[in-house]
Amino acid sequence: MELPALARRFADAVGLDRIDIYLVDIQQRDLVPLADGPPTLGVDASVAGSAYRAHALRVEELAHGRIVAWLPLIDGAERLGVIGATASALDVALLRRCRMLASVLAMTITSKRASSDSFARRTRSETMQLPAEMLRAFLPPRTIGNSHVISTAVLEPAYEIGGDAFDHSLTPSTLHVAILDAMGHNLASGLTTAVAMAGCRNARRAGVELPQLVDTVQHALAEWLPEQFCTGILAQVDLAHGILRWCNCGHPPPLLIRDHRVLDRALERPSQPPMGTPAQLAGVEWEVHEQALEPGDRVLMYTDGVTELRVGGGSQFGLERFTDSIIRATAAGEPAPEALRQLIHSILDRQDNQLRDDATLLLLEWRPPEAR
Repeated sequence: MELPALARRFADAVGLDRIDIYLVDIQQRDLVPLADGPPTLGVDASVAGSAYRAHALRVEELAHGRIVAWLPLIDGAERLGVIGATASALDVALLRRCRMLASVLAMTITSKRASSDSFARRTRSETMQLPAEMLRAFLPPRTIGNSHVISTAVLEPAYEIGGDAFDHSLTPSTLHVAILDAMGHNLASGLTTAVAMAGCRNARRAGVELPQLVDTVQHALAEWLPEQFCTGILAQVDLAHGILRWCNCGHPPPLLIRDHRVLDRALERPSQPPMGTPAQLAGVEWEVHEQALEPGDRVLMYTDGVTELRVGGGSQFGLERFTDSIIRATAAGEPAPEALRQLIHSILDRQDNQLRDDATLLLLEWRPPEAR
């Protein structure tokens, strides 16, 4: 059964006027109805959007004595959208049933979207370019997490990414993350990143240490795509102790955010060659850096497409402006996924939503349960 029809049957069974299912679009600017009829709602300009942003129930009064309870659709840590339950009155028992429905719908959407184009069509407002289509097929969920850590990422330009990508994965003891930036901005760049991601996952799932993981990626690129190379950061976080370990392969250093401040050069270490032929020619041995995190620390990784943006007068956006944007986005104490959404939108708004190069951000936060 299609999900809107399932929602209608649920509404009839529990005495609601209706239930509407909304999915967030690929850039997290709009909430798009899964069924024809209801209007698209702005994430930043609607009560439904407030429920999405805050991960919490929001109630909206309508005309004729009706109210709408907006509940977020969240699968694990990933925000998918919202549902709106409309009725003349809502009591605790009915809200509990709506929350259960939201949980079931979120899991169902996650399980079905990999094999159905309907969700992709609803959440896109433009035609996806081929390199972007290829890379997005490899990407993990935008946000993952558990009681110890959360990792969330965004990529822009959403429909035209060429060589950027991110990856993250959780085991009971470790968060694994990677941010990658292949040379160029075309299908070959996307293929380079895809090979790098596959090599990373293959080595990670074999249980190898970070230097061997990076070595696997660089040998794969040198063998199969010798004219291409890829910068990146491959990292791990020990969930119990908050130890961040990473290898930097020709990439901008990550930023450490503590108490809503970006700590100057806290994670700046000597970088090594990009993965691929350059590293093979250099005969490099991959160095692993370590940093002990404090509870609540956030680590932001980014590609150079962010800091090399051109702003008014043709000057580069630069690290200083980027740092100012990070401070503004995190100062309000928003959860990491919402802080990152606001950060990328603040950057895009400076460019009238038009980027000439890929811009990827990955934000992780370590917050063990005992620190809350």
